[in-house]
Amino acid sequence: MKLAILGTGSIVKEGALPALSHVPEIKITAIFSRPHSKETAEQLAERYAIPAVYTDYDELLRSPEVDFVYVGLVNSVHYEYAKRALLAGKNVIMEKPFASTADEVRELVDLTLGKHLYLFEAVTLLHMPNFAAIKEMLPKLGNIRAVTANYSQYSSRYDRYLKGEVLPAFDPECSGGALYDINIYNLNCIIGLFGAPDEVSYHPHRGFNGIDTSGTVFMKYPEFTAAALGAKDSDSPGFVTIQGEKGWLRVLGAPNELKAFEVSLHGGETVTRYKLNRYSHRMVHEFQEFARMYQTADYEGMKAGLKVSLAVMETAEKARKSAGIVFGCDRK
Repeated sequence: MKLAILGTGSIVKEGALPALSHVPEIKITAIFSRPHSKETAEQLAERYAIPAVYTDYDELLRSPEVDFVYVGLVNSVHYEYAKRALLAGKNVIMEKPFASTADEVRELVDLTLGKHLYLFEAVTLLHMPNFAAIKEMLPKLGNIRAVTANYSQYSSRYDRYLKGEVLPAFDPECSGGALYDINIYNLNCIIGLFGAPDEVSYHPHRGFNGIDTSGTVFMKYPEFTAAALGAKDSDSPGFVTIQGEKGWLRVLGAPNELKAFEVSLHGGETVTRYKLNRYSHRMVHEFQEFARMYQTADYEGMKAGLKVSLAVMETAEKARKSAGIVFGCDRK
């Protein structure tokens, strides 16, 4: 895989680039930035031995040294940059959230399948051994009766927001907010395990510009209700709990890292802990899995992932609109 990195923000500097250094199956051949960030891109290129730096996206898309792009840009442009790449015959790895609306996801999926390209969403937890083990463990819990997830992390940008400075993470024009930025991991965990809910509602705390700085999504399933809390305006230990008639399961820590989980069956006092992930960096497993699917032509595996991505975005959009949160894309 010859991969071009789009963006120079924290998800690229602290996430994708360090993780990809552990994935030899993927070769980073280029990095793209807007002109004002070219110096940062050049510094990253030097640090990670990336041979080409681009500020012209069309020029990058014409390069034979690029067959995949990783979209690590602001949420609101995910759809645009991915669509341009697909139309140019390039495969795409999309950073979460996939897009701003379900219609955007459907269009990108249809375009991908029509051109027989590959399109992946980089949701860390879905590709971890711990997540696969949790799916295998679910039947042992019996009939599920309650699911609760909490991923709350006081944002480094929140103090500036309180002073009136609106950065992309808190900007509805950029498809920001707690639901799409942080609670999206809770939704992926729950929907990845149980599928799409029957009913959805969102109950947020909204800031001065209407964006959600925290909030809880309630999802109704036939036999249980799930609650997903995400916050950027306050902090809490992260967790996911799944309660069944024959036992319980608890994820220890933030769901995006899914470092460990515990299980207790039959109401006993014995608790078994599992730590099956192979890497300390949370993004390594997903890039390894994308490389595997591409190299082995596992197209069905890719399509299964896209079904989860669409279900999550449909749920997130329903939640957002139930609370009256309007993004810039909604007015187009």
